[in-house]
Amino acid sequence: MSDLITALLHAVAYALVGGAMLVVAYYVLDLATPGHLGTHLRGVDENGVESVHAHSRSAGVVTSAWLVSNALVIFTAIWTNGETSLGWALGWTVSFAVLGIVLNTVMFFAVEAITPGHLRRIVTEPGPVRPLAYVAASVALSVGAIVCASIA
Repeated sequence: MSDLITALLHAVAYALVGGAMLVVAYYVLDLATPGHLGTHLRGVDENGVESVHAHSRSAGVVTSAWLVSNALVIFTAIWTNGETSLGWALGWTVSFAVLGIVLNTVMFFAVEAITPGHLRRIVTEPGPVRPLAYVAASVALSVGAIVCASIA
């Protein structure tokens, strides 16, 4: 019974730390894109009114890929260090989560630098998903996979 309680407490600690790192990842993407990311995702027009015509599907694709990428890094850090002490495993989790966020941010700006147009503006424009949003989403998932491989 003691092992079960310990495992449950560890799960809560991992979930809180992992969840906090995903919130940080979201806010970093929010800072990297023009305007408030939440308004692009919700679909708030220039008058502050929610509208199905004002939401950015591109922002949804990029944000989803960004969060999944970072969640995979967090998962891998926990999975590969779960047998060590809780403090050590949480340290690895936070360290690699920060690395994943930083590398995703660097690559987001790299994609913007090497492609025509303004990626940050394109992914927040209302309307259908733009092809460049798929590229940015793929890069985020690729970065996550590379960081996961480096952990394992």
